[in-house]
Amino acid sequence: MLHPAVGEWHCSFLMEPVIGQQVRLKVPLPYLKTADPMPMLRPPDLVSPEELGEIVGLRAKDIAVVRFRHGSFLIPLDRLVFDLSDVDGAKGD
Repeated sequence: MLHPAVGEWHCSFLMEPVIGQQVRLKVPLPYLKTADPMPMLRPPDLVSPEELGEIVGLRAKDIAVVRFRHGSFLIPLDRLVFDLSDVDGAKGD
């Protein structure tokens, strides 16, 4: 996949996360930890791997705050897939 800024090939795994970037879960997690001031553990079925979320914050130790339909959760970056479909443009072209 070509990088939009430099026009060279890149690996999405090595990309730095950016606030506002769209992401998905790689695999279902055993539980979800809320991003509230007092975090709580929630059941994993609140977010499916197909659901798109948005990075709304970055924390220490490679943790992202990702907003999904049912709330914002703390998720390790290695458990996320960066959605690059908007980079490629329309799929029908």
